[in-house]
Amino acid sequence: MSNAAIAEKRPSTLRGASLPKWSPWAIAAGSVAVAVAVGAGAGLTKVQWGLISGLLFLVATYAIAAKVEGRRQAKDRIATGLVWVAFLVALVPLVSLVWVTVVRGVKVLDVYFLTHSMGLVADSQPGGGIYHAIIGSLEQVGLATLIAAPIGVLTAIYLVEYGRGRLAQAVTFFVDVMTGVPSIVAGLFILSLMLIFNMEPFGFAGSLALAILMMPVVVRSTEEMLKLVPNELREASLALGVPKWRTILKVVLPTSIGGITTGVMLAIARIAGETAPVLLLVFGNRFINNDPFSGPQQSLPLYIYQQYAAGNDYAYDRAWAASLTLIAFVMILNLVARGIARWKAPKTGR
Repeated sequence: MSNAAIAEKRPSTLRGASLPKWSPWAIAAGSVAVAVAVGAGAGLTKVQWGLISGLLFLVATYAIAAKVEGRRQAKDRIATGLVWVAFLVALVPLVSLVWVTVVRGVKVLDVYFLTHSMGLVADSQPGGGIYHAIIGSLEQVGLATLIAAPIGVLTAIYLVEYGRGRLAQAVTFFVDVMTGVPSIVAGLFILSLMLIFNMEPFGFAGSLALAILMMPVVVRSTEEMLKLVPNELREASLALGVPKWRTILKVVLPTSIGGITTGVMLAIARIAGETAPVLLLVFGNRFINNDPFSGPQQSLPLYIYQQYAAGNDYAYDRAWAASLTLIAFVMILNLVARGIARWKAPKTGR
């Protein structure tokens, strides 16, 4: 037999032993079983069971991988395990929140609940609905979007395309400050203006406060999307003699419109659950008010707060059902944002 044939049959010394692909699942199952046994015997809570199982999973993964694959590969596996454990720890409260909201919210969530207002129904009585709150939230958030989205996009265009010197630095600084402003501060600012002009609570006042909270989010997200547009596209357009404003309008914005739209949608989802400014400025209304420029209005976050504060079983059920509706609204906005981002993403051929 030739030396070449012998070399082909000889096992390679460069490839070390490795754990099978199913080993992480087996280690995880064993860790959970041991944690359940220890936790049940010691009378621990289920949260403590989960923490013990996560710790056992990391220790067992490192020990087994170090013995079979070596310490270097064991460190890689322990880093991957830490990522998974952190992911599961973050996922537990989210799943728990959604599960509790769904279980308690479906009790009264039906067509009647979505198409009727509280009207003459007292908080201590069964019945009533959230139609007036849905109308108020849609109008207030819609008006806030009409105000904040154009201002935020134009501000981001200025910072990326034109901003130079102290003015751009000042605008960037104030945008950063506004990003961390509590919602109650925005509400107090609009409330002070209302007191100066002796104005009564109305829906549009809440829209102004929500627009203040929304603008910095739109500016930041749009600014990042505009920075992702390659400079070669701008230079090619300018080299053809196209004015800069037309280059921005015809080249830069269409290229980044998917990301900009996603940022606006996420900003809408961020302000949809604000309660403090609505409580100060809109004041709430048990009846349907379709005019956001006249009289108090209701909104979903304020409705949830008021119903839960009522402190009876009927009000609690309505509060949980309204919470489930609000979560569904935010989830739909996020799905729409993801769909627009994929639809507007540049298509690459093979």
